[in-house]
Amino acid sequence: MSDLRTIRTDVVGSMLRPAAVKEARARLEDGTIDSAELRRIEDEAVRDAVKLQESIGLDVVSDGEMRRLNFQDSFGAAVEGYDASASTMQIYTQRVENASALRRWEVPLHEKGTAISHRRPVKSRLRLARNVPLEEYKFVDGVAKMPAKVALIGPDRISQRFAHEDSKAVYKDMDAFMADVVAIEREIIKSLAAAGCRYVHIDAPGYTAYVDEPTLQQMRSRGEDPKENFARSLKADKALISDFPGVTFGIHLCRGNQRSMWHREGTYDAIAEQLFVELPYDRFLLEYDSPRAGGFEPLRFLPKGKVAVLGLVSTKVPEMEKIDDLKRRIDQAAKFIPLDQLAISPQCGFASDVVGNLISADDQRRKLELVVETARQVWG
Repeated sequence: MSDLRTIRTDVVGSMLRPAAVKEARARLEDGTIDSAELRRIEDEAVRDAVKLQESIGLDVVSDGEMRRLNFQDSFGAAVEGYDASASTMQIYTQRVENASALRRWEVPLHEKGTAISHRRPVKSRLRLARNVPLEEYKFVDGVAKMPAKVALIGPDRISQRFAHEDSKAVYKDMDAFMADVVAIEREIIKSLAAAGCRYVHIDAPGYTAYVDEPTLQQMRSRGEDPKENFARSLKADKALISDFPGVTFGIHLCRGNQRSMWHREGTYDAIAEQLFVELPYDRFLLEYDSPRAGGFEPLRFLPKGKVAVLGLVSTKVPEMEKIDDLKRRIDQAAKFIPLDQLAISPQCGFASDVVGNLISADDQRRKLELVVETARQVWG
């Protein structure tokens, strides 16, 4: 049985949804098929996603998030209490109409919409209504030969997408809200561990907010102190994963991935030491596919025994990276941290929501193959 803490290849989670899944979602929303038929089509898509990943030789696989309209549905679709709309394919399709690759995108947070994807208040205290991640894991575990990981959206992003100013009748302060978030997510993780899941990955795209000046200004304009927000999130992320022996925990940091666009910039330097030292995660999946991420110098803060997974292969564009360039970049990173504390992955998912990035299924396959071949040449 492999030690998932030290595997050399990784995936962030989401994969391009096949046309059959998108068509089935649209038909469910217009009432021409029922949820059982949608599930049958999703089941087949998960089987195909697992088969693809295993045939390529990845060390861990995901279900491709085929059942999620958006990666944040791991929490938004699982809880009750938000004043929010139901997640629909139409919402995500409309959000990215006329999108083009590699431009900064201002996320339309304040329209009426889904929880977490939009900044919404609550009507009542949050509670776990349907354990969506557990349902997903039980199926993928039944079809995968390799270990399957589960991705959950982390407390930091959940807190940034919570309109506390309109929710004070329910939660007197942010600490009370975060306590409920952590308790719910620990309940999910406990159920996953009991079902045999050995790798839980926390998506934390909000941590790069603390190095992105426009986002910092948004926090300040709401009367928030970014340093307090950052400290609260670190505390929540530590509490989230404590005392789950036998489970490998990864945390993924990125700068936005919707429809091949991005919405944050800024290097890891200002937050790296606190993140790496204070968070008890085994694996840090770091976006390193563009100059926005900066250099590898912050890796010097990573404690022994932890692994930095370098997201060197872009999921945003179809252009293929060259294996010699990837190996050169790994060598550069190894100047700051031992090679045995490094691994490689795509920089983000291929489809953070159902719409997907501006690449083809063939591009997706070739990029995953590139990850595996690079790891083979570097680590054997």
